[in-house]
Amino acid sequence: AAAQLLRLRRQGLKLTACVDKVAASGGYMMACTADTIVATPFSFVGSIGVLAQLPNFSKLLQRNDVDFLQFTGGRWKRTVDPFTSPTEEGLAKMKQDVDRIHDAFKGHVVGQREGLDIEEVATGEVFLGLEAKDRGLVDSLATSDEVLAERMKVSDVVEISLAPKKKGLRDLLEGKVEAAEGVLAEIWQRFASSGQGSVALESRDPKIQ
Repeated sequence: AAAQLLRLRRQGLKLTACVDKVAASGGYMMACTADTIVATPFSFVGSIGVLAQLPNFSKLLQRNDVDFLQFTGGRWKRTVDPFTSPTEEGLAKMKQDVDRIHDAFKGHVVGQREGLDIEEVATGEVFLGLEAKDRGLVDSLATSDEVLAERMKVSDVVEISLAPKKKGLRDLLEGKVEAAEGVLAEIWQRFASSGQGSVALESRDPKIQ
């Protein structure tokens, strides 16, 4: 998503990101691509960090005499996994990979927010909007409604949303079949419960004519 927003900026569009509640981790990765970031005072901003975790069941498997067989091609195709005992080498490589991703995350943020003290804010912490502004993570404090209200004074504001997927012939036919099955099931239920030889039923389903 951050790459898509950068694509818009490269086309010359001015972007304003409004944070009413949360822009943390991947959310801030997207928000920082904007020309301007506006956040509410008590929103959550930041979490510029990386987390990797998984349980390890190797001891449980050993106690139950269960062998886990794994075949890989490439030295680092698997560093740590839930079913084999971790090695010091594998743990070190996993930590190296996490740090490498963190460095890339920091580089992305620095590339969008000039003058930011990245080592101060890239600790994985989440800051309130008030704190985020003091640290340079956001530019101003306001709600998205306030931003839109100000923009309406000088320009038109247009809402864009994805259109619902149009149903094809197959979807329509499947809907007819499902509706018919439902009506038949209702007829049979009434017939079985009435103990009579005939049942009159008027369908109220608009899919059944």
